[in-house]
Amino acid sequence: MTVQAPIEGHNDPLGAEEMATTARRPRARRPPWWLWAAPVLILIPVLVPVAALFLRVLGATESAWATLFSIRTAELLVRSSLLVVLVTTTSLIVGVAASWILVRSNLRWKSVWGVLVAMPLVIPSYVIALSYLAASGPRGLIADLTGVGLPVASGLGGAWVALTLSTYPYVFLITAAALRRIDPSLEEAAAGLGAHTWRAFRTVALPQLRPSMGAAALLVGLYTLSDFGAVSLMRFDAFTRVIYAQYSGRLDRTPAAVLSVVLILIALALIFGEERTRGRSAYYTQRPSRPLQPRTLRPGARAGAITFLGVIVILGVVVPVSVLVAWVVRGASLGMAVSVDWGAVGGSLVASALAAVVASAAAIPIAVLAVRYTNRATRWLERSVYVTFSLPHITVALAVVFFSVNFLEPLYQSLALLVVVYAAIFLAQATGSARAALLQVNPNLEEAARSLGKGPLAALRDVTVPLIWKGLLAGGALVFLTTMKELPVTLILRPTGFSTLAVRVWSAADELFYARAAASALVLLLVAAVPMYFLVIRNREYVS
Repeated sequence: MTVQAPIEGHNDPLGAEEMATTARRPRARRPPWWLWAAPVLILIPVLVPVAALFLRVLGATESAWATLFSIRTAELLVRSSLLVVLVTTTSLIVGVAASWILVRSNLRWKSVWGVLVAMPLVIPSYVIALSYLAASGPRGLIADLTGVGLPVASGLGGAWVALTLSTYPYVFLITAAALRRIDPSLEEAAAGLGAHTWRAFRTVALPQLRPSMGAAALLVGLYTLSDFGAVSLMRFDAFTRVIYAQYSGRLDRTPAAVLSVVLILIALALIFGEERTRGRSAYYTQRPSRPLQPRTLRPGARAGAITFLGVIVILGVVVPVSVLVAWVVRGASLGMAVSVDWGAVGGSLVASALAAVVASAAAIPIAVLAVRYTNRATRWLERSVYVTFSLPHITVALAVVFFSVNFLEPLYQSLALLVVVYAAIFLAQATGSARAALLQVNPNLEEAARSLGKGPLAALRDVTVPLIWKGLLAGGALVFLTTMKELPVTLILRPTGFSTLAVRVWSAADELFYARAAASALVLLLVAAVPMYFLVIRNREYVS
């Protein structure tokens, strides 16, 4: 699955697959200087401002330091941490259970179920939050249809539900792919010794899923920590919501910078904690040489599995889409303006496409450096790509604002700066796919091209890139998809008069114009369905 590539790259920069090719790599050669140019040009505009943000906080005033050690900051830390724990735990349970059902059981229509279960990947968290806000409450859609109003989905509970539905597909896709790589004979041997299905899974398969579950938990935790749209719509005071309020509502933005640094430190602590839990065990096995024999579900278990999958599909796909459609129809019937802002559609397409192209182009030299010229410098370059990916987006945007206003004023609020920040943040997604594709290319092909008189650049252009173009396309599609949904960076760095569908959805929902927000959200889902088709529907490796 394409989504998995950035996670594997982040958590195992020198994994078993790469070690298998170490002997073939030309370690003695120095990489050409121009291979470093694109990664440096993309990463510096983000990493330097983040470093400058730390320096600004270190030299902050006494009031800023008072913000750091205030009771309010401690409350934000507790609230954000609680939300991360709740969402991560729930997403792991839902994602692992769904992956086992669709990989290990003999349930019918698994391909269809797999696509439906993964579908919330294409729905932004703030769209899910918007749909549940519109459906709940005494004047919500459910109350209009049934006469019974559900409690208003807001606060911690609303943010928990919205973010869980947004993040469990990552766990599902990662653990499903890992389950398929586990030799089924191990579980069959446990079953032959008398272990029932649950015990065989708990004692044999689950320990081997530990690295994948850790990577998925890290991704979910970082996503939850950096989410802005869902917590803002649900009126839950997490770090991101308060940082944006401090930034947009005050002349002195130093408190926002202080809270941003705290959020970055929490994100780095999550990364360090995940690395500490990996252990030193070996988890790789040879790919099974025979087809997986799915387990036959008893009638009761089959009904339970269908019910479980049906509930998460209804909550994650049917409810959001139905509410959006209903609000558009309701708004049109009442004469409300629900027309689509085609300028926002164009802005989303242009910015996302440019970010995908820039990120894919920059991923080529990074993958070549990491795979063909492995040394300490290239390893640190690759790590910096994933560290940038892990930083909370709102703090990156604020850091870029502070730095550009002081040192790069001509680029402040320009489309070029916005695209570069997009590309830098999501560069890990393109790099993971490009690196995975390059690992499957025999380096002797490149050596043969050089022996025929081609230089390094010509060999890269004529041999390497044509052989890894599918990986580049997959990574670019993922960057396009995630850029389409990006909200805090767009809100803070967009040029004057520039809008995207994500901004339109958030602005209309924040002003309680749900019909307008629903129209923009539906267009966003339709546009995002194209890379979703490429990433999920055409690549069904995670289901049998």
